[in-house]
Amino acid sequence: MAKMKACRDCHFLTNESQCPNCKGTNLSTSYTGIVVILPARDPLEDPRKTSYVASRLNIDKPGKYALKVR
Repeated sequence: MAKMKACRDCHFLTNESQCPNCKGTNLSTSYTGIVVILPARDPLEDPRKTSYVASRLNIDKPGKYALKVR
């Protein structure tokens, strides 16, 4: 399995060459820490309303995110 890449802009983790979250191409394989934001019961609901971690990290879409990207 290939190592995931983290977007330097939004910290989203992906295996693709472009970030599916923000459509950026500035990706790095050097990151530390992973946080997973699960979807809310209502798929249209913003995770920042129900998740303390998502609100502190200002994450508005569910998915895997890196805590620190170099």
